Amino acid sequence: MSNLIEFAANHYLLVSAFFILLALFFRIESGRAGSPVSPQQATHMVNREEGVILDVRDADEFREGHIAGSINIPAAQVAERLADLEKYKDKPLILACKTGPRASAAGRVLKKHGFNRLMRLQGGVQAWRDEKLPVVKGA
Repeated sequence: MSNLIEFAANHYLLVSAFFILLALFFRIESGRAGSPVSPQQATHMVNREEGVILDVRDADEFREGHIAGSINIPAAQVAERLADLEKYKDKPLILACKTGPRASAAGRVLKKHGFNRLMRLQGGVQAWRDEKLPVVKGA
């Protein structure tokens, strides 16, 4: 313990930078709407809890390959198309994009409008594909 205190005293800039980065990490994570779920957990939610997958990628990306049964509303249009999602307000809503960041932004919009059962597909559609789970091509 005394070595730790001595290290912190001798390298106070390094220790300070560590705590600042740690605080920033927690701030960023707390700003994301929805808890992360793995592709397996997402499949379980869809099958057992009537979960809905909302793909927030652009239409072209969606046509190249998407999760079967998913709904496509591009992230930029989520706020304008809330009425389309209103019927899913009480169900688990799993947000998916290519790798994750757009899903977080869409989740913040949905959270502001009363969607409480939000999840983010961890790793996005790319993680889904990496797990060798099926994708559907076309509209």
